[in-house]
Amino acid sequence: MGEILMQAISFIAIIILGYVLRRRGFFKEEDFYVISRIVLKITLPAAIVSNFSGMGLEPSMLLISLLGLGGGVILIGAGWLISAGKSKEERAFSVLNMSGYNIGNFTMPFVQNFLGPAGMVATSLFDSGNSFICLGGAYSVASMAKGEGGGFRIGKIFKTLLKSVPFDAYLLMTVLSLFHLSLPAPVVSFTKVIANGNAFMAMLMIGVGFKLSGNREQIGKIVKILSVRYAVSIVLALAFYFLLPFQLEYRQALVILCFSPIASAAPAFTGDLKGDVGLASAVNSISIVVSIVLIVAVLLFIL
Repeated sequence: MGEILMQAISFIAIIILGYVLRRRGFFKEEDFYVISRIVLKITLPAAIVSNFSGMGLEPSMLLISLLGLGGGVILIGAGWLISAGKSKEERAFSVLNMSGYNIGNFTMPFVQNFLGPAGMVATSLFDSGNSFICLGGAYSVASMAKGEGGGFRIGKIFKTLLKSVPFDAYLLMTVLSLFHLSLPAPVVSFTKVIANGNAFMAMLMIGVGFKLSGNREQIGKIVKILSVRYAVSIVLALAFYFLLPFQLEYRQALVILCFSPIASAAPAFTGDLKGDVGLASAVNSISIVVSIVLIVAVLLFIL
C-alpha cells in the first residue's frame, strides 16, 4: 500500500510541477502542444513497443479491443440521453465531452508502473478500440447531432486512426504478438530507454495543460456530465472485474481503465464544432482530478 501511495503521490507531484512551472512562466501555454507531440509520437509508442515485446496473444484477447469500443459507445449513448430535450448544441457537447478515455496520456503510466507488461497489453488492446471513439467516432456522432458534416463517416475515422502513431504501434505489435513474432533485440532495447521517460513526460504534459474555467451557471452542467460518466464507469468496472474470463492482471487493468479521464481531444473537437471550449476544458481538467483520486483508491483496493 505504501509503495502504491508513494508512486501515485509522485505522479501528482509531477502534474503539480508542470502546472506551477507554467504559471511561473517557465512553460508557455503553447509548450503543451510540443510536449504532447513528444508523448504521442515518441515516448508513448516506445512504451507500447517495449511492453508488447515478447508477449504472445491469443485471438480471443482481441475481445478487449471491442470492450474499449463498447465502453465508448455506451458513454456516447449516456451523453445523448442526458441531453434529451436540449438544444442541438448541448446534445453535441454532451456526446463529445462524455465519451472516450484519456488512456495514452494519463492512465497508461499508472498501468505501466503498477501492473507491468500484462497490464500494458490489456491497456493497449482496450485503447485501440477506444481510439475509434476518441479520434473520430464521438466527433462524427456529435456532428450528426448538431446537423453538420453529413453524419457518421467510418472512412474518415479510419483515415484519422492510421495517422496516429500510437495506433500504428498498437496495430504493429498486436499483429506481431498474434503470430508470436518479435522485433530485433536492439530495437526493443532502444525503445525501452525511451519508454522509461513516458510516465514523467505524460504527467508533466497534464500539468502544463491543466486549466479550469467556468462560472456558477456552468457548474451544474459539469457536475451532471461527470456524475453520470463515473456512475457508468463504476458499473462497467464491476462487470469487467467479476464477469470477464480473463486472468487477474487483465481484469485489474480494465477496472483502472474504466476510471480514465475524458479523452484529451474532446476540447479540440468541441472547438471545431463551435462549442463552448472553456466549459469543455473545465470538464476535462476536473475529470483528471477525479480520476486521480478514483484510480489511486482502486489500486489500493485491487492490489
